[in-house]
Amino acid sequence: MSQSGEVRYDFRRNGGQGPMQLTYYFWVISDWAYFGGPRLESIARRHGVAVDFRPVRLLEVYKRTGGIPLGQRSPQRQAERVWELRRWRARLGMACNIEPKHFPVNDEPASCLLLAGKRRGLDLHGLAQATMQAMWADDADISDPATLRELATRFVSDPEALLAEAKANEIVAEYDRYTDQAPADGVFGSPFYLFDGEPFWGQDRLDFLEEAIVRAKGHKVALGRG
Repeated sequence: MSQSGEVRYDFRRNGGQGPMQLTYYFWVISDWAYFGGPRLESIARRHGVAVDFRPVRLLEVYKRTGGIPLGQRSPQRQAERVWELRRWRARLGMACNIEPKHFPVNDEPASCLLLAGKRRGLDLHGLAQATMQAMWADDADISDPATLRELATRFVSDPEALLAEAKANEIVAEYDRYTDQAPADGVFGSPFYLFDGEPFWGQDRLDFLEEAIVRAKGHKVALGRG
């Protein structure tokens, strides 16, 4: 992190030989994070960028950054959100229930499942997207242990152990730590991407994020570290 508080990738780290990294703050029940997930994975794999997944309690972030929860927004803003969801659903060709059966729900169990998976080194692109798809496309309750068990089964051979790990105090503390750190890193919404000191808010900024990565890769190659 720079002196200004920015999260910045240091090309000198590990002699410039390590992968570039971006920090990804998101709310596990975020519709926009769900829409952005496949393209984030594609960008990361295409350019060899490591993604640091940081789920947060977004309502807590809102309290510290002036955000307004969906149910407290004006009817006009809520109506526009529905139009935007329809537009992006059509453009991306992704299934999405505009009013999912289980929303909102307690985000802690699913978020902590992801963090337990992170500690194991699991593919969080897959697990995170499967979790959000369960809510936004499959009408599943991702606060229900049965739902989380079924999701975990797709990625590990010992789902019960992973569910138990997700309840550990240190995992919950990590979740709280990311929530506390998010406003300090300039985060105020979901999804929120940080790369090389530059913030990108929203899945509709992913093109700009990829452009920044391409510029950074060019700089790294120019310095003989590619």
